[in-house]
Amino acid sequence: MKTRKATIYNGRRFNVPQCIQRLDHLSTHGWQLRYGGTKMFSDGQDGAAVSLARATEELLDRIAKLPAPSLLQKQPNRTKTSDLPVGISGPIVRQRRGSTVRECYLGVSLPRFGAKRRHRNIYIGSERTYTTQRFEQALEKAITLRKNAEQVYRRDATMAKREEGKAMRAQQALRTPRLAREAGAKAPVRQSSAKSVAPQVRAKAVAREAGARAAAPKTGAKGVARKAGAKAVAPKAGAKKSAARNVKPATRAVRSARA
Repeated sequence: MKTRKATIYNGRRFNVPQCIQRLDHLSTHGWQLRYGGTKMFSDGQDGAAVSLARATEELLDRIAKLPAPSLLQKQPNRTKTSDLPVGISGPIVRQRRGSTVRECYLGVSLPRFGAKRRHRNIYIGSERTYTTQRFEQALEKAITLRKNAEQVYRRDATMAKREEGKAMRAQQALRTPRLAREAGAKAPVRQSSAKSVAPQVRAKAVAREAGARAAAPKTGAKGVARKAGAKAVAPKAGAKKSAARNVKPATRAVRSARA
């Protein structure tokens, strides 16, 4: 499918497929789809890229369901001098070489999608055999040929358009993961998650510090208890020493009595 570069009001450029037009007028900003009818996709709060993606998706859906728009002429030109339908002209009078009788034909233009149109001549009769009835029969045949050619043209145009739509959808499917990765790399979600993780880490550190502080008085109490126990034990050792001191005079008295 053919695409073109489009620059919007804020200077951004987009690769826009056929059948989608940009509208930037006063407070109107968006993309208008023109395929099987019109539909507006406003930028809104999502932005031009998102609205273009929505318009493209709707375009591909319509291409897959609806017939391709026909570019065939529907009304005769104003300069046409006869009242014959579109694509049919005549009667055309010719005279072959070596013949003394002129012949009448109707010219039919047969369109072909992607190729040059063909021209067919429907014989009506000669100057001697020409009648109104034969003219009407030739005109009916010419109209049938034209309608069949138009049906084939529309069928081929629709098939070609749907193939283009499939190719474009495949390109978008290949492009979507890359765009998702880029969007994920640029998204501020990671920053917010990192910011949200930081308080958790800080909370854990504070909890550890609080736990350490809470444990400190216990160790201090144990130290005080140890000191108190040591002091409580100290008098007992002093009592033993005083008892030893009291024993020494008694021992001396015994020794002096023996002597």
